[in-house]
Amino acid sequence: MSRIGKQPVAIAAGVEVNVDGNIVTVKGPKGTLTQELRSPITARVEGGEVLIERAVDSRDARSLHGLYRTLVANMVEGVTNGYSKTLEIVGTGYRATQKGANVEFALGFSHPVIIEPAAGIELTVPSQTKVVVSGIDKQQVGEVAASIRKLRKPEPYKGKGIRYEGEVVRRKVGKAGK
Repeated sequence: MSRIGKQPVAIAAGVEVNVDGNIVTVKGPKGTLTQELRSPITARVEGGEVLIERAVDSRDARSLHGLYRTLVANMVEGVTNGYSKTLEIVGTGYRATQKGANVEFALGFSHPVIIEPAAGIELTVPSQTKVVVSGIDKQQVGEVAASIRKLRKPEPYKGKGIRYEGEVVRRKVGKAGK
C-alpha cells in the first residue's frame, strides 16, 4: 500500500466533499475545486473523511494512489485556508507597483512589464520589493509565481532579480576573484 495514499483526508469544518463517479468536488468558504480521478483510483466519503482507494495493485495504480490523495488534501486545504507565495525583488531600480488587480514591474527593461492575474489568483504588493501571489489552487499559485520569477531570474554574480521568499541564491566570484 502507498504510505501516503492509505491515509484518510480529514474534511475540515465548513467544507463539503462530493464524489460523483470519478469526479471529486470540494466546496468550502473560499470557493470550489474539482479533480477528475483516473480509472484504477476511486474515492469515497466516510464519516468526515475522504478515502482514496485503488482497485488493482499495478505500478501505475500505486503511483497514482498517493498523487490523488495529496491532490484531494490540497483541495481541502485550499478551500479552507488558501495558498500564497511571496516573491522578493532584489536590485537597484527593480520594483513592483499595484495597478488595480494588475501588477506593474520595473525590472531594468526599456518598458514596464504588466502581469494580469488569472481567474482565481490575487496579486498584492505589500511593498515595492515584495509581491504576494495567493489563491485556492496550490498548483495555479505555484505556476503564476514561477512565471513571475521567470521574468528576471536571480543572477549568480550580484544576486539581482526576482526570487522566492527565503530562497538562497548561490553566488559566484567575479573576474577579480582569481
